[in-house]
Amino acid sequence: MALSHRVERIAEQIREELSQMLATEVSDPRIGLVTITRVKVTGDLSLARAYWTLIGDRAERDRTEKALARAAPFVRHLLSGRMSLRRVPEVQFQFDEATAAQERVEQILADLQAEKEARIARGELPPDDEAAPAPAPPPAPTPDEQS
Repeated sequence: MALSHRVERIAEQIREELSQMLATEVSDPRIGLVTITRVKVTGDLSLARAYWTLIGDRAERDRTEKALARAAPFVRHLLSGRMSLRRVPEVQFQFDEATAAQERVEQILADLQAEKEARIARGELPPDDEAAPAPAPPPAPTPDEQS
């Protein structure tokens, strides 16, 4: 149990350090405005997977992905100077597909809401305040029904 808590703390520290490094110390112009969303570290602390997102198109994402892969050894070297670990984990950058999927779901929900509002404006649906009332709760049982 204590080991997993330690691994979580190390992962969070790596996430914070990577975010700062990418913003200030890694000077590769191909790396855009990257956000490190989370870091997962293996139990033996040999590997740290840093998940990242980027605002931009597919081409910019591909450029950034290649640049991050090239910068990984340098970033690991910087981490070794900032963290008091016997062996600093190897760093792998991986695009965070979960965040991209979440953004897609949010876009679908926003589109559905806009479509609903358009249908209300055209009179195809009643406004939300005129929607059918919620069903009434069932009546409480009488003392005769409880026995």
